[in-house]
Amino acid sequence: MSEYIKIKRGLNLKLIGEAAKSVLHLPLAEIFALKPKDFVGLTPKLLVKVGANVEAGTPLFYDKKNEKIKFCSPVSGEVIEILRGDKRVILDIKILADREIKYLLFTKSNPNQLSRKEIIEQLLNSGVWPFIRQRPYGIIANPSENPKAIFISAFDTNPLAPDTDFIMSGKESHFQTGLDALRQLTTGKIHLNVQANTAPVFSQAQNVQINTISGPHPAGNVGVQIHHIDPINKGEIVWYINPQDVVIIGKLFDQGIFDASRIVAVTGSQVNNPKYYKTIVGSSIKNILTEAGLKKGDNRIISGSILSGSQIPADGYLGFYDSQITAIREGNEYEFMGWLAPGLDKFSVSRTFFSWLTPNKKHNLNTNLHGEERPFVMTGQYEKVFPMDIYPVQLLKSILIEDIDMMEKLGIYEVVEEDFALCELVCTSKIKSQEIIRHGLDMVRKEFS
Repeated sequence: MSEYIKIKRGLNLKLIGEAAKSVLHLPLAEIFALKPKDFVGLTPKLLVKVGANVEAGTPLFYDKKNEKIKFCSPVSGEVIEILRGDKRVILDIKILADREIKYLLFTKSNPNQLSRKEIIEQLLNSGVWPFIRQRPYGIIANPSENPKAIFISAFDTNPLAPDTDFIMSGKESHFQTGLDALRQLTTGKIHLNVQANTAPVFSQAQNVQINTISGPHPAGNVGVQIHHIDPINKGEIVWYINPQDVVIIGKLFDQGIFDASRIVAVTGSQVNNPKYYKTIVGSSIKNILTEAGLKKGDNRIISGSILSGSQIPADGYLGFYDSQITAIREGNEYEFMGWLAPGLDKFSVSRTFFSWLTPNKKHNLNTNLHGEERPFVMTGQYEKVFPMDIYPVQLLKSILIEDIDMMEKLGIYEVVEEDFALCELVCTSKIKSQEIIRHGLDMVRKEFS
């Protein structure tokens, strides 16, 4: 039975630079890169060497901890560099792309006529499996486990987030095929979570439970949705996947290829022409930013959400799970009197300034923290923007003292970094909440692995 969930606590951060509803098809980027650091807890083992020729769907590396999980090239071309960091940790596997993509061919099939084992093998061999992640921990799902449910969030409430209805328009057939494949992977339900008056690609989906969710950010976070619909207890597992990645699964079975195409929104106050671009996972963003018109100055480029994405250089590469690129000003200038100086244009979640008088105004924010880390003693701030029945401050402090029993009691299994992004934004003590949450998750996973 479908559910209606209304989220009351949260914050919609309105910023300048929303993407216009038009999609530009650019020529294929010259360089692509697959970055092992995009995958939490991954220990990669290379399958290719520099100079190797690959097709889209050719395995590049696998996970040492689970050799069945392969990571495949999103394009065809030549492996030109394997960039390593400290202790020879693999940072990037770079591919010089062909002008026209050649695909490694897999078997076309109807997932409704396949067994769970056959579907999993197809997903693993093609490199599509890593798109499926699990809670707890926010890591790649283990194919040998059976989740109690699979969640798909069909909308994004992050600042300047892409319009999922717009992105998914015309992809109904592949999306349904992907859902049919996912349906075989769980004995529980597939929860497709939407906003009211959503696009036909979601409202007409079959073999899923469609739940309607409303409210401010983080209502679009899958963790919040899981918490309100089917909470995770110790020992339970829930899988989740993004809508565009469901389409990739659908194309695998409909066309027999690993087509990692993705539409991304290029947004932010430092972009002259924010709009949508069709690209491929792992693409260099250099030509995209050139076309979008990056403004001069010291800019922060983010792959993903402005609240929880990863900083990359202007010639960096799109993250594996990201469908947004954001450019804002670096906050490296000093301000006389700091937060004490009055200002009509300043943004504040409290009533320190006057932004509360104009709730619909879009702001031009930068990365300035307006202060440094202070003692962690504030109360009541996090709870105003954290819509879970969890004590966020107490959970963070239990992680800081490394009390695993207390972390379990306070709900560590239900959260990942993005669920604490707003807490980090409103924190007057400048506590790096997302880093602390990841430390706690890694600690618990290591303890019980």
